[in-house]
Amino acid sequence: MAVQPSPRTGLAVRDVTRSSDARGPGPGPYRHRTVSTRTAPIRECSTVTVLLSLLGLIAVAALTLGTAISVASEFSLTALERSRIDAAVARNDDRRTRSVQRAHGTLSFQLSGCQLGITATTLATGYIAEPAIAELIRPLLDAAGLPGGWASGTATALSLVVATALSMVFGELVPKNLAIAHPFEVARAVVWLQAGFASAFRWLITGLNGAANALVRRLGVEPAEELRSARSPGELSSLVRASAESGSIDAGTAELLERSLRFTDRVAEDLMTPRVRVATIDAAETVADLVALARRSGFSRFPVVDGDPDTPLGLVHVKQAFGVPAARRASTPVRELTRPMETVPSSLDGDALMTRLRSAGLQTAVVVDEYGGTAGLVTMEDLIEEIVGDVRDEHDLAERNRVRRIGDGVWALSGLMRADEVDEATGFRMPRGEYETLAGLVIAELGRIPDVGDELVVDGWRLTVLRRDRNRVAEIRLARGADQGVRA
Repeated sequence: MAVQPSPRTGLAVRDVTRSSDARGPGPGPYRHRTVSTRTAPIRECSTVTVLLSLLGLIAVAALTLGTAISVASEFSLTALERSRIDAAVARNDDRRTRSVQRAHGTLSFQLSGCQLGITATTLATGYIAEPAIAELIRPLLDAAGLPGGWASGTATALSLVVATALSMVFGELVPKNLAIAHPFEVARAVVWLQAGFASAFRWLITGLNGAANALVRRLGVEPAEELRSARSPGELSSLVRASAESGSIDAGTAELLERSLRFTDRVAEDLMTPRVRVATIDAAETVADLVALARRSGFSRFPVVDGDPDTPLGLVHVKQAFGVPAARRASTPVRELTRPMETVPSSLDGDALMTRLRSAGLQTAVVVDEYGGTAGLVTMEDLIEEIVGDVRDEHDLAERNRVRRIGDGVWALSGLMRADEVDEATGFRMPRGEYETLAGLVIAELGRIPDVGDELVVDGWRLTVLRRDRNRVAEIRLARGADQGVRA
């Protein structure tokens, strides 16, 4: 018997010659080959293949981590508000927080860098993962008895599925969900790495952005960049609140700033005194009647009407009455003292309204609705109060009792108070609806003009009608904490 390597396979074979006696009846001596174990070079080749597969898997893990960093950076940067970042820098001015602030300031460029990182790492992952995983799966399929062609194709398909699943779960879904849930914490952890990658490939990102912008322009659309230097009123309001909470500014200043920001959203209809609360005087009445009306109402300015409240002739001030000799007051008609008055639409915004009154040198304007009727009266004092809060003077006697606290969590409110006024005074947020005032809410919920004593519960607050002025709900009791229900 001799052992020699096969020239074709490289396997060791044994030559065995036996006599026919050893095999029983048959022809003379015969010769056969028995395949032996693999030689050392084959074992070394198998070991190298496994090591290469393991190195490939390590590379896949590193590339998946790179994908995760780019995905987490993209979602955390887009989820963050600039005001929160600025407040964090004010509290803790460390290197990573500064890195987040700088990256957010160049958001468009950073997002392009994230896209480049995601694309590059995902393509590289697919290129490396498929052969590495297939090489580890194929022996298992061979051992299961699959034919060679089937085993190779099945291993390739399974490796693609496994590589895609791992990349999706650990490279995209997990970092995305973490970034959405905790944007600032995730940004501090990963954005400095993504920013370094974007800086290293700035030339490539700039070139790709330029090519994309040129293509978009060819389609007739002008590309738009993120204007991070401009802040919306909402962002400014968030920044003010965060600064107040951190103690950077006092509460009074924060409230003044927030009121100023909200003022831009107000229109004349929100700022005016409704017509039902406006005291008017007829043009035919006398100056003596004007003085008496001022004493009764506590007001100083009155629209002058000619019988119909929807057709005001102008405005008269009580101080003009005292310019008329006392002997002539009973015979002098108010018409002679009437001055022209500005008329503004109910949809005019607060900024434009204030500019209009200031430019005309007026203190009062009539607010006209879309049908041309008088909706109410707005004064410069109303506009100032919207910004700085209530300004009380000796002429506000009729207004002083609009809000009365009558117990712990219990108030008596004027039915004409607006939703924002009720919220500011009590914390009760009126649900949205086709109404402007607290009385409007009660009427809408009951579906009729309420009677004194009618009750209803809205969002855990109990509203009780305390007083009516003819068909108008004059006063409502508001109590915090109540079971749902309506009682008439």
